[in-house]
Amino acid sequence: MEIREGRGVGKLKDHIYLHLDHLDPAILAERLPGISESAKIFAGVDVTREPIPVLPTVHYNMGGIPTNYHGEVLAKIDGDPDRIVPGLMAVGEAACVSVHGANRLGSNSLIDLVVFGRAVGHRCAETIDKGSRIADLPKDAGVNALERLDRVRHASGSTPTAELRLSMQKTMQSNCAVFRTGEVLEEGVKLIHDCWSAGDNLKTTDRSLIWNTDLTEALEYENLIVQAVVTMEGAFNRKESRGAHAREDYPNRDDGEWMKHTLASIDTGARTVGLDYRPVHTYTMTSEIDYIKPKARVY
Repeated sequence: MEIREGRGVGKLKDHIYLHLDHLDPAILAERLPGISESAKIFAGVDVTREPIPVLPTVHYNMGGIPTNYHGEVLAKIDGDPDRIVPGLMAVGEAACVSVHGANRLGSNSLIDLVVFGRAVGHRCAETIDKGSRIADLPKDAGVNALERLDRVRHASGSTPTAELRLSMQKTMQSNCAVFRTGEVLEEGVKLIHDCWSAGDNLKTTDRSLIWNTDLTEALEYENLIVQAVVTMEGAFNRKESRGAHAREDYPNRDDGEWMKHTLASIDTGARTVGLDYRPVHTYTMTSEIDYIKPKARVY
């Protein structure tokens, strides 16, 4: 097995090519049938004759919702970054408890789920009055969700979800890949907003309510595109390199300016993004251990 660099396409960084073509086809069929099949299906590559192009991609996003150590969701209101949103909690990889900085390793799942999942349970026991009556819902409760579902289910534009999603994917790969520059990100901001606006012309064809994958994929796209927009704008705005965010034009960490969390808000009606900040807590809650200052990632 051999890995060599080669030229990519468009604005993508150079591909890494995985060469298996020097191996005996019988060995490939016996030992690597899954890789061989995936290369054929997704890249149109016969691994006995051609190299497999390997592109960087995203595993998933995590850590988006600010919380305190109880798992209670926080909102920045009137300049207070730690205002609790009553009754709303987040835990796991959807939450940002701010205990890891911008670096993310597999062990984070343990603390995110086990430690803070347990903390949420304890907090619920402390704050919920078991004998209290559940408040009446507003008369229009759930209407916005139903209206969104019906809007997407009956979308009658000319662009299917697959085309919108592909355009979004190509833009993120080309302009918000692993290694970034301000010029490429600035162009990406425009391109991803163009993708977002193109959603006005969404077309779905399945109007049923049973196993409607057309509807599911369209709703998933609407969730993904707003994530893509705030990711692109946040990356363009943060002029440093930190954790998984690597700017070739700003290769160093800048703790003086950027030791802070980015808070992104999005207005889906006006199609605008607002960026704000919340501080990183530089203290511990015990006298038994000192605050551990973050260090540059050097591996």
